[in-house]
Amino acid sequence: MQEVLTSQSLRNEILSLIVESGLEQDCFVEMLDYTIELFETQGLGAEYYGYHNINHELEVTYVTLLAANEAKNSHKFTNEDVKYLYAAALFHDFDPQKSVDKPHEESVLKFISMDKKLRSLLDVAKLDLEIIKVLILRTTYPWMGKFKENAEKQIDQCFKNSDLTRNNQPYQEHILYLGWYLSVVDRVSGYTLGNFSKAMEMAKMNAHALAWRPSVIVRSSVAYFEELLNKETEMCKIILKSLPKQMRINFFNTVLAFMNLRQQEISVQANYAYENLKLVPTIEQMHTRKDPEFIKTLYSIFEELPAPLQFEKENFEESVKNPEVILNTLRLNDCKGEIVGFAKGGLLETYQLRPEVRDENYGYKNTVFLEPLALKMGYWGLQGGSEMRHMFIMQAHAKKYKYLTSFALRDVIRARVEKEKAEFVALFDPERWDYYRVKL
Repeated sequence: MQEVLTSQSLRNEILSLIVESGLEQDCFVEMLDYTIELFETQGLGAEYYGYHNINHELEVTYVTLLAANEAKNSHKFTNEDVKYLYAAALFHDFDPQKSVDKPHEESVLKFISMDKKLRSLLDVAKLDLEIIKVLILRTTYPWMGKFKENAEKQIDQCFKNSDLTRNNQPYQEHILYLGWYLSVVDRVSGYTLGNFSKAMEMAKMNAHALAWRPSVIVRSSVAYFEELLNKETEMCKIILKSLPKQMRINFFNTVLAFMNLRQQEISVQANYAYENLKLVPTIEQMHTRKDPEFIKTLYSIFEELPAPLQFEKENFEESVKNPEVILNTLRLNDCKGEIVGFAKGGLLETYQLRPEVRDENYGYKNTVFLEPLALKMGYWGLQGGSEMRHMFIMQAHAKKYKYLTSFALRDVIRARVEKEKAEFVALFDPERWDYYRVKL
């Protein structure tokens, strides 16, 4: 399966697997549709730009069933096991009141315990809520330190609460094995269902939603895969072996691509440290800005930004050619070198910002909006972004703007409150990517 699946196509694939898994009762289809409805009505549908949206929930459910059917054929799982895995996968990340993207397992458990519709569906399916709670608690990540200790305490309580597991040590161990299976499926599923561009988009969504700096995306992804393959070797093998060949290829191609990118990043950082490489902010002339190759180069860098940070995407070419738009680039070694980043922005009133942004200066034509800085992967964290931003501020001064506004990570803005008298205008959770103002 090479195409990236939408939530609708994932639903159809899961419906086929429900039949194949022998989950004949209507309640299993109702659970699926109820999950989709809940995610969408809570703003966590496919349009939510965070890793833990409805697509992630459905991908985990799809891969859980796909691999579990294979495991069932080899007598590792029973029909009952598959039912529990299905229900736990569907709801494992549902945290509608999330203040950060990463779901809080306790909030998930509270929700599934309190929701009457879900409780009635589980009753019809004859599924023990306490066992489902154990499976969800076992998906806690990272499974170490205080996270693990806290989850294990709750797991012990769930085992005591359930008539099926109380005083039944072998069954408790079996449920924990199922939970381990689900926790690894949770971490590999999205990377088996598409090519590297899908994986990179997932990484950017995760970074954006967790308010990570772009410089850590590749480094953190490599660490994530190494931990998965080194610490979860046994379960990874079992799950990947149970999946179709193309899905295994997708997964390993992604791991290798991230590792190659990390090597390139280290090479750039080494060259920068050895002073073999200089980053030169450059104000571009209008004749360069009209060159189709120049525009194409900028657009390819622009496309590396997370989707919510891609302002004026439809009018990108026109904005680069517009003399009223302020633009500078970051080039390697001199002002004719390879372009590795750019800063762009213009009059605030020409932008369509999030509806929650209410800028008191809107309409006075005294504010320049700086779009999120765009740099090629590998060049973040080398000060090139700040140099472009400082050059942009000089250009805005020359055009007699009184204020500059932009979006940035909350901790970055906090640092600017001291240095530049920056002020928060609008705060956004869970991504903590906020709108701020600086007086020029």
